[in-house]
Amino acid sequence: MNHTTRRTAILSGLAGLGGVAGAATLAGCTGSGTDGSGSIQPPAGLSGPSARARAFRGARQAGIVEHPQPYAAFVAFTLPAGTERDALRRLLTVWTDDIERLTSGRGTLTDLEGELAAVTARLTVTVGVGRRAVTVAGKTPPEWLAPLPAYAMDRLEARWGEADLILQICADSPTTVAHAQRRLITSVEPLADVRWVQRGFREPFEGPGLPMRNLFGQVDGTVQPTLDGADDEVLFVGEAGPQWLREGSAMVVRRIAMSMDTWDKVDRAGRENAIGRRLDTGGPVTGGGIDAPLDLTRTDDLGFTVVDQAAHVRRAHPVTPHERFLRRPYSYDDAPEGSAVSNSGLIFVAYCADPVRQFVPVQARLAELDLLNIWTVPIGSAVFAALPGARDGEILGQALLS
Repeated sequence: MNHTTRRTAILSGLAGLGGVAGAATLAGCTGSGTDGSGSIQPPAGLSGPSARARAFRGARQAGIVEHPQPYAAFVAFTLPAGTERDALRRLLTVWTDDIERLTSGRGTLTDLEGELAAVTARLTVTVGVGRRAVTVAGKTPPEWLAPLPAYAMDRLEARWGEADLILQICADSPTTVAHAQRRLITSVEPLADVRWVQRGFREPFEGPGLPMRNLFGQVDGTVQPTLDGADDEVLFVGEAGPQWLREGSAMVVRRIAMSMDTWDKVDRAGRENAIGRRLDTGGPVTGGGIDAPLDLTRTDDLGFTVVDQAAHVRRAHPVTPHERFLRRPYSYDDAPEGSAVSNSGLIFVAYCADPVRQFVPVQARLAELDLLNIWTVPIGSAVFAALPGARDGEILGQALLS
């Protein structure tokens, strides 16, 4: 039996199984290229942090509060017309097993390149669901699980729009990301169809806790919630949210095209004025290092505010305490299209408990007035619910499907 036929047989067989039973059945199978115990052995001498991934099991999914890995793929899916709850259960059962295998250095059940799974490279895979998937599961979607409001600056392209499911795949190795992406796509055929794929990168040599630089040279993500548990109510859905989503999070994905050719024509002073931060240190133009507080009232000798009234940092600055969210952006640099010289930008990913309350007010101010809008255009937008983690004996989406 070839691997495609074998996978089809497994998917069909799972139709009569509950989620937990299905996951347990798959967990007992051995992937190809193993030592007989289901564990693929890494090459001799491969050790250290880059050879390990965070444990898959837990109350929350990996890939949210961890320091972002340098390479990422965001893969969105649509469910075929007529998809029912049992089919969604089968899909999430397969993904649960596949992700647990991949993050532990083992090939998936039908993996013919199992050796590629041996280097986990801090691999994380975060699964999110869209509004339709929640409805298919028989639950009521939260109000925020819907398209963001229309903004005047948007030039949204349908090809980067809303979807039913998303995978955020991140790792220290682009090979690890590519292998996981391939295995997770093929493992659920024909239960879901790929809608779009966005590949991103960050500087691989940045230290833990340091913000990234985007392709404008801007230090991106300087103001973040704390990740030690103190700001959990900012990041994760609590008792006020749907029971099936507790310990999950809202996930906003915006694709922002950046006009590198026109940005190249702006001098350094103009760039820093538009951003409101120094390019070299990431510190505010009002003085101090990257962690220095932003002084929005300071004026120069002529009485003008040092931070321009339309500077990005002023417009993005929280007006109320709840206007905070976790920024987890990645740059993209794809092949130019048509007569364009470049095709670069930012895959802006934000995590929070309620984007309508936390994210939308900030986005509305940026849409109304932000100097960076001269060189940036949002061309894609989608909102998902990142599921809670899978504890021992559970599948991803256990509460959603219960």
